[in-house]
Amino acid sequence: MDHPIEFISEDVDFTLDNPEQVSDWIATVIEKHGQELGPLTYIFCSDEYLHEINVEYLDHDTLTDIITFNNADEEGTIEGDVFISIDRVRDNSAELGTSFTDELHRVVIHGILHLLGFKDKSDEEETLMRKEEDSSLSLRKF
Repeated sequence: MDHPIEFISEDVDFTLDNPEQVSDWIATVIEKHGQELGPLTYIFCSDEYLHEINVEYLDHDTLTDIITFNNADEEGTIEGDVFISIDRVRDNSAELGTSFTDELHRVVIHGILHLLGFKDKSDEEETLMRKEEDSSLSLRKF
């Protein structure tokens, strides 16, 4: 399948393994939620790069693994820019004892879930987000 999903790197030497399979998986998760896939750009970057975005656009002076910007003009369309810190994903996978790939996929789909309307500010929202992440990860065919 051909998807309007782009994976790029900024200031890190990183290339996503199997982008076609990851794109198909993302599209499956979006369809499962009854939404349509629009243009999506994943930008893989460093802690420093993402920290600057966090400060400049969100006024948060903290490190984070992901920042998602919703660019959708229409209800029911998933469209946006998803910035992911490869440094954070690497550190978190080591800390959590998971593989880098599994942690990266969890973060990749976390961004999609935000675009689908899931939040993670309260304990209750975070519990639901984790459940949705696990459900989405179980749909991977690779």
